[in-house]
Amino acid sequence: MAKLLSCSAFDDMDRIAHGFTTRAEDLADLGNTGLAGGGDLATAQTNRRLWAGAVLADAPLVGVYQIHSAEVVTVSAPWDDANRPKADAMVTDQPNILLGVLGADCAPVLLADDAAGVVGAAHAGWQGALAGVTDATVDAMEKLGATRENIIAAIGPCIAQKSYEVDSGFYRKFCEANAENDRFFGAGKDSEHHQFDLEGYIAARLSGCGVHTVACMGEDTYTQPDRFFSHRRATHEARDNEGRQLGMIGLRA
Repeated sequence: MAKLLSCSAFDDMDRIAHGFTTRAEDLADLGNTGLAGGGDLATAQTNRRLWAGAVLADAPLVGVYQIHSAEVVTVSAPWDDANRPKADAMVTDQPNILLGVLGADCAPVLLADDAAGVVGAAHAGWQGALAGVTDATVDAMEKLGATRENIIAAIGPCIAQKSYEVDSGFYRKFCEANAENDRFFGAGKDSEHHQFDLEGYIAARLSGCGVHTVACMGEDTYTQPDRFFSHRRATHEARDNEGRQLGMIGLRA
């Protein structure tokens, strides 16, 4: 089985099971876990079961139909893939349910309050991040008994600033939302282009809403084709389909 990545920020949490998947030479479709495009659906479902079993054996993997929003679902019981609600984040206080979010440049964000026994998972692309998907996830965790000061968050593999060129319209969206967002943009190839720090922006949003511990994995999906799927890389290479990796988190019983 190919290697799962883990975040050391969760090392002392005995109840928390988590992992970030990678491309896998020993799995079909290189370990793709996406349920829409990028490979065969049956193979993706098999891969999802294999990856999930490596994180939390015998726990059902629950996902959402991701729409680049700030919508959060509270999971009290698992559902099947065909009945995924439209949302971009999930929270639960139920043991033996594994929350999974997909990404292939967008950031999978995993959150846990070990003492309260509450976990969350958010899919944070630029649209969801700007809309406040991580803030909404923290709010939903608090409704289940978590305390935001006790939440630990990990931002998994995503596109890095050096690989994320955006235009001036993109830049203006963020600066119109908050003038201080200018700090997440570096100089581009000309005055109409910028380099956006998605990971840094998400980390700042988490810190700004009261999460004291935010760990950044610092793994660039775009520049590591042997390890990660990347939608932007596939686009630049004129390939129609690209797989997805998973970020997963759950509570052990």
